[in-house]
Amino acid sequence: MDEIKETLVQIAKLMKISAITAPKARGVDNIVCKIIEDDETIGKIAGEMENLSSELGEAYLRDARSLRNSKVLLLIGCKIVEIMGNRMTDIGISEDMILNILNLGIALGSAVKTASLLNVDNRIMFTVGRAAMKMKLLDADIVLGIPLNASPKNIYFDRTRA
Repeated sequence: MDEIKETLVQIAKLMKISAITAPKARGVDNIVCKIIEDDETIGKIAGEMENLSSELGEAYLRDARSLRNSKVLLLIGCKIVEIMGNRMTDIGISEDMILNILNLGIALGSAVKTASLLNVDNRIMFTVGRAAMKMKLLDADIVLGIPLNASPKNIYFDRTRA
């Protein structure tokens, strides 16, 4: 493994710790993470994204290109669990759903903060998570992916349409 990839794997581990230790609603731990470092699995996820693009749109193609150029991937997901007793809000969404999603958002923010502090290029991608869910790579109800890279130019910044 090259030195940059090895470093990115270590940073992904720190990001995972940041996500796991992020504050949770009522202390309910429903966050799960997985680091993917092998090129073959990253390629399979990108391939699944390309397959999904015909049904779900060209953003999946654009993001698949970014993923293929990434060295490491961190998947972060949440399991939907009861937190407050599943009461409904005035807008028809359960308090539990809102709190589960907030837990996921805080975990994602904590993870990318860690990457940012360590100057690692990253981007939270729903598209990666959707493909990972379809492939059953993480035992979670909602998954998002954070590809990581380190190069002179951030590959996630000037992305263009497919």
